[in-house]
Amino acid sequence: MKTQIAVLDDYQQAAFRFADWSAIRENADLTVFSDHISDPDELVNRLARFEVLCVMRERTPLPEHLLKRLPRLRLIISTGMRNASIDTRAAAELGIRISYTGYVESGAPELTWALLMALLRRIPEESRNFREGGWQTTIGTDLKGKTLGIVGLGRIGAKMARFAKAFEMKVIAWSENLTEEKAHRAGAELVSKERLFKEADIVTLHLVLSDRSRHTVGEKELKLMKPSAFLVNTSRGPLVDETALLAILQSGAIAGAALDVFDIEPLPNDHPFRSLPNVLATSHIGYVTEDTYKVFYQDTVKELQEWLKPHR
Repeated sequence: MKTQIAVLDDYQQAAFRFADWSAIRENADLTVFSDHISDPDELVNRLARFEVLCVMRERTPLPEHLLKRLPRLRLIISTGMRNASIDTRAAAELGIRISYTGYVESGAPELTWALLMALLRRIPEESRNFREGGWQTTIGTDLKGKTLGIVGLGRIGAKMARFAKAFEMKVIAWSENLTEEKAHRAGAELVSKERLFKEADIVTLHLVLSDRSRHTVGEKELKLMKPSAFLVNTSRGPLVDETALLAILQSGAIAGAALDVFDIEPLPNDHPFRSLPNVLATSHIGYVTEDTYKVFYQDTVKELQEWLKPHR
């Protein structure tokens, strides 16, 4: 019997467009799923026969209770260089190997800047009004002279600082371990967390999600923001207390938010973020680019070829 391999959550049916899987098909039975299943029992029924799962970032979580119900599973290949939704300790105890693909880092900061500009210049609203026959219906916000507050000045945060400088913005930054030297190298001023939320015209988040960083932005921080300020989150949903953010946006206490990530993904159809007029939202597409998908799927194929060699 051939090795059973599943490719999960291929939403755009892109796996075969961006990589050549012919060598895998010769030595294994390959099944690609383009839909998402959240119910654990349904998911176990679907995945029980597979020895290998190829997963896309954090689309399908693989916690311990789920892994224990997949006794045939021997290998998980995850796109990206980390995947917080896989219980790696449980996988190791169960003898399940985990490997990761390469990553293209340009997609996330590019989308972040695109959302930021679209939000401040009201591009979705103007485009919609234009199609409906309107003409110049809103007034945008300038970037020049404004202050960008960056929470997390790592690789992506530092790139955001460079983007902001190109638009003649002031850049301030904060994170728990950020030093003045590192901030200065990125062209930013290190400030306290309180000062960042008080002074920034736009706050953008670029932290890795962990127990420590969860709810870095809560009711306290949101209430410090100016009524004219905007929040941008393209990192991970749980960095922000979603309940607090929803209340702030519904009250109009801040000008708006641009969001690409959420506590629950896919976001439920009836979630208020889908209809709030001061929210510009996308469906976790920061990494969804042609170059990134080429790396993801081509590296996945290479990993499968290496793993299948001793199993032939």
